[in-house]
Amino acid sequence: MKTFNEQCYDLIMQIPKGKVTTYKIIAEALNTKAYRAVGNAMKNNPKILKVPCHRVVNSNGYVGGYVNGVEKKIEILKNEGVVIYGGKITDLKKYLFVF
Repeated sequence: MKTFNEQCYDLIMQIPKGKVTTYKIIAEALNTKAYRAVGNAMKNNPKILKVPCHRVVNSNGYVGGYVNGVEKKIEILKNEGVVIYGGKITDLKKYLFVF
């Protein structure tokens, strides 16, 4: 059986470039309300180049934290076509990926 973190990473691998999802959506897809545990899984992602945890954002549209820094997360998301202003995705519904 896979660990909680591994289950999170499996879901994140499904998010296409140019799309994002939220910690809450991932938790709900795993039938839990452990939103912070999802954030902890992102923080402890051992395969940052393979598992695109930069595509997981806060429910309010703010990009949230990233192991390589918020500015790097913003840069990567912008390079994938996500429009961000002031650390917040301008139209979250447009970019939101739901499982």
